[in-house]
Amino acid sequence: MKLGDAIAAAIFGACAVVASVSAQAQGNDVPAGNAKAGQQVFKAVGCWQCHGTVGQGGSVAGPRLAPTTLPFAAFVQQLRTPQNAMPPYERKILSDADAANIYAYLKSVPAPKSVQEIPLLNNLN
Repeated sequence: MKLGDAIAAAIFGACAVVASVSAQAQGNDVPAGNAKAGQQVFKAVGCWQCHGTVGQGGSVAGPRLAPTTLPFAAFVQQLRTPQNAMPPYERKILSDADAANIYAYLKSVPAPKSVQEIPLLNNLN
């Protein structure tokens, strides 16, 4: 192999890795999950204690999670190596399948209604 060919192959390989990481970071590599099972795991492992029973967030502890806008890769990164006071959920505690189920559950939770969508609150005049 010529030096030019080796350099081209190395550049192509690096670009493929960057594209793969980028696709995962954008959520293009999301495993199928079961929202109903995810809801059960969310409650069983205690996520609800900080993030609320439907991922709405707590007044003091965890932020709103549902409906999640995080790409799956970022969601798993936060689960495994949290950037705040959240405890880490290693694979021996929470499997990748359970993480995918929780993610599916959080994606399935409808967005909260705005004040304009609640008739009773619009009739207070």
